[in-house]
Amino acid sequence: MYDSRRSDSVQSPPLLPGVSRDFTLKVLDRRHLQHSISSNLSASDHICRVISDSAQSLFAMRVLRHHGMNDAGLQAVFRAAVVSRLMYASPAYISLDTATDLKRVDAFLRRSKRCGYCSSDLLDFEELLDESDDRLFRKTLNNSTHTLHTLLPPQSIASQHYHLRRRNHDLDS
Repeated sequence: MYDSRRSDSVQSPPLLPGVSRDFTLKVLDRRHLQHSISSNLSASDHICRVISDSAQSLFAMRVLRHHGMNDAGLQAVFRAAVVSRLMYASPAYISLDTATDLKRVDAFLRRSKRCGYCSSDLLDFEELLDESDDRLFRKTLNNSTHTLHTLLPPQSIASQHYHLRRRNHDLDS
């Protein structure tokens, strides 16, 4: 029951003896990859963990370079191992990211470019996210059996009578 005398902040229930309180939800997906969301609905912990794991991959890439792998090979490994880790499940948590989180990922990518592990023409993280969203939307739009296709609005009959400029899709805005 709502008590109007309470403050707007949510009070946590009292601690149970021998039980510690954690303010982060750790979700394990089917690939056994862990995603973290904190009690203030931030994915900062997740971003920090992914960047930390990716930094460890940079050490492995340094070893590969020392053993003679060329820059093209290193960049392919970087894209497969590091960029894919950064992008995995990004549509789910990107709305929880802050500008600081995005800057942190961009700084990591810039450092990787300076070291030669990352291609210099790789987009910024936010542009990679936009490209990923566009790719998902196009797949959903063009495949009527796609799981998300049923969530699209129906095609408008009225819009078919107008001769407007061509769009990339046939849905109303």
